[in-house]
Amino acid sequence: MALSIGIVGLPNVGKSTTFNALTKAQNAEAANYPFCTIEPNKAIVPVPDSRLEALAKIVNPQKIQYSVVEFVDIAGLVKGASKGEGLGNQFLANIKETEAILHIVRCFEDGNITHVEGSVDPLRDIEIIETELLLADMQTLEKRIERLERTAKTDKDAKDALEIAQALMAHIESGNAVRIFPQKEHESFKELNKELRFLTNKEIIYGANVDEEGLGEDNAFVLIVKDYAQKNGCEVIKLCAKIEEEMVSLEPNEKQEFLESLGASESGLDQIIKKGFEKLGLISYFTAGVKEVRAWTIRKGSTAPQAAAVIHKDFERGFIRAETIAYEDFIKHGGEQKAKEAGALRVEGKEYIVQDGDVMHFRFNV
Repeated sequence: MALSIGIVGLPNVGKSTTFNALTKAQNAEAANYPFCTIEPNKAIVPVPDSRLEALAKIVNPQKIQYSVVEFVDIAGLVKGASKGEGLGNQFLANIKETEAILHIVRCFEDGNITHVEGSVDPLRDIEIIETELLLADMQTLEKRIERLERTAKTDKDAKDALEIAQALMAHIESGNAVRIFPQKEHESFKELNKELRFLTNKEIIYGANVDEEGLGEDNAFVLIVKDYAQKNGCEVIKLCAKIEEEMVSLEPNEKQEFLESLGASESGLDQIIKKGFEKLGLISYFTAGVKEVRAWTIRKGSTAPQAAAVIHKDFERGFIRAETIAYEDFIKHGGEQKAKEAGALRVEGKEYIVQDGDVMHFRFNV
């Protein structure tokens, strides 16, 4: 399961540099001019998880397999994108296919890097992007309302859907994102969103891109982004995309030493990957054997048979039981056998909701 996060922002804010560092592969051209990203670049990124290393120390497997998230580098939007300006609707459509958004915002001054709007102003930049997303949602919804108006005269379900669509349009026209629409739990809204995939209904993480000096105390630009995000119920992660890209080639211990020399305890990109995983509503459970220690990605709230299905559909079809040890118990007792002897191994049935970090072994018969 590799649900996707779209990286958006104005041209020249550090999106492609961020993408290069995220994917540890220099395959997104980063150039000092707008629209250097023409086609959306996609890459699967491992989710940093120290629990896997801790399990591997006990099990000593041949390899470690991490959970993953897909990031999509989408070309820079500009004012008027919803009307086709720049590369316009093509890229709005690319965002529609993602499940969450990483919005990179420039939070540093540099006369050598052109800003498409002529100056550095994080709040203005955020509002440009979010206005374009709102306008795109309005256009999409407007077309649907026109269809519903024709069918609502004879179809009760269409009439209900029309009422919700009209309420949503009024909500958007007031400048509000779909994600805070009060009637999101209404079935008609769920059907609309399933089909239309509203851009402003997606979870947003703001990536405040700073220069090296900005990695210490928050500068004025970062404080502006944090204030805006807090008011809108969103997360902010500070990073220096240029330095993150430079750290790609460093060994883990060298990277950690370098981060500490800059006054940072954790890579901004690692934080983004982990936060993105969480925003997508995903968790990991583990299998731990001599061949591999592996994290398996499932949606939060998945049952044991649903979790088993990500390994193989037959595991779900013939599910009998799940032998489960909490991660903390596995570490505390030093492995499966000792955890079992201590009574920490549980036998769970079909109704069990898998918890993040469960170490599992499935019994099945087909």
